[in-house]
Amino acid sequence: MQMANYVYIVRCADGTLYTGWTNNLEERIKTHNEGTGAKYTRSRLPAALVYQEIFDDKKLALKREFAVKKLTKAQKEKLINTQADQPGCL
Repeated sequence: MQMANYVYIVRCADGTLYTGWTNNLEERIKTHNEGTGAKYTRSRLPAALVYQEIFDDKKLALKREFAVKKLTKAQKEKLINTQADQPGCL
C-alpha cells in the first residue's frame, strides 16, 4: 500500500508561513506544536495548518514543496485563499 504524501503550509503565531512535506500530516502538525518540529516553527508557536495538497508520489510532493517555498508570501496567501474557497477544503 502506498502512503500519501502531503505538502502543507502552517501559519505561525507571528503571522509567518512555513511550508513543508510529510507522509503523516496530523503527526507533523502535532510535532510542530510540541516544539519538536522544524527549527523555524519552534519559536513561533502555535502553528496552524492553513493549506495542504496530497500526492501519491513522494518525488512529486518534494518537487511541489520546493516550488511552493519559492513563492512570495503574497503568492502563498493567494494559494491558501484559493483552497479555502473550495468546498470540502480547510
